[in-house]
This record gives sequence, structure tokens and C-alpha cells, in this order.
Amino acid sequence: MRDVLTQSIEDYLKAIFELTQKSGRASTTQLAEHLGVTPASVTGMIKKLAATTPPLLEYRKHRGVVLTENGRAIALEILRHHRLLELFLHEVLDYPWDEVDEEADRLEHVISEKFEERIAKVLGNPEYDPHGDPIPTKDLTMPSTTTIPMSTLRPGQSATIKRVKDDDSDLLKYLETIGFIPETKIMINNFSEFDGNLHIMIEKSNQVEVLGPKITNQIFVEIHD
Repeated sequence: MRDVLTQSIEDYLKAIFELTQKSGRASTTQLAEHLGVTPASVTGMIKKLAATTPPLLEYRKHRGVVLTENGRAIALEILRHHRLLELFLHEVLDYPWDEVDEEADRLEHVISEKFEERIAKVLGNPEYDPHGDPIPTKDLTMPSTTTIPMSTLRPGQSATIKRVKDDDSDLLKYLETIGFIPETKIMINNFSEFDGNLHIMIEKSNQVEVLGPKITNQIFVEIHD
């Protein structure tokens, strides 16, 4: 079915998948903000996608949308393309991790399944992209994760950084300069009740950084036992 879908439709399906991972359903307002379009445009598109045969989403007025099984499969396929491309650009072509998202957005719609398979093989069938986001498998299942926001950690706890949100390239540049990248082990030295700041030590270097919730809410970790 993908061969008859436009890039815009694929972008909608991917956006709905990502938004519904957090809240179960995606609202018109959320989609408009995420895609940078007007609410009226969103309403028109979701009505169109709900009316396809088979339908790609379920839409209830004032209750948002959720993908059908067919819509979810297409979204996961696009997401697999995107995250494999990000890793390929980063590891093979040496793109900085703050630039791969934009490039992958351009390429995800045009690569063939054969090209996708070759990228996966060259990379060793990876499970995560450069930012730590899980890559859907070839059979379109999503690997499970057990991460929590860094902002929930408290003094004495240690953890490993597993994922960083990739929608702010300036933040990604900053985090790389201070060493806050996936697989970095950290320990919490102090927490400020007043402003939510964490004093975080990188275990390898004993370097300490103070980060506020605006940043720590975008970093996800696995706590050490």
C-alpha cells in the first residue's frame, strides 16, 4: 500500500505514532504543532485517512486519533527507515548526531526495502539509533525499553544514559560537548528542591554538570541495581 501514499501522508502516520506513544491518542492541536501546519489542514487529512480502504486511522471528533493496524504498520516502516538512516549517516558517513534527523527526514520516503535491508546488514542489524531511540525490527515490532527521565533521579542514584530526544539540534550539540551521550554512566550528587536542578557526575571522568529540568526531562536513563 505504501507505493500509493504521499510523503505528507507518511509524515502524518509517523507523527501520530510518535504522539500516541505518550498519550494513547493524538489531538488535532498536537498534530498541528508537531507538523507545523494549521488545525484545519490536520482535520482535513485525518478525515481522509479515516476514510481510506482499509482505514489508516480511527478518528473521533474532540477525542483525537489513533492508528489502525494498517496505519501502524506503515508508520513503523517509515520509522525504521528513518532511524536506520540516522545511524548510517552517523556511523558510516560521519554526520554529527545533531544533523542526522533532518537528513533522514528527506530520505526516509524514497529508499527501497532492498536498500533498507542492506543498510541494516552493514550496520549489524542494530536496535537503536544515534540518539538511543529503538529501531523497529524487520517484522515491524518495536523493541521494549525500560528507561525513565533523568529528572526523576535523586542523590546517590547511578544510571546509564540510554536516550536523548532528538528534536532540538542545539541541545544535542551541547550535550555532546559535555559528554552526555548514550551509554555514558552517571551518578547524582545533589538535587535542588527549589529549581529542580541536578548535580550530575560522569563516572568515567568525575566531571560534574548542573542541569535543570528543561534538559533532564529530555534525557532518559536506566537505573543501576
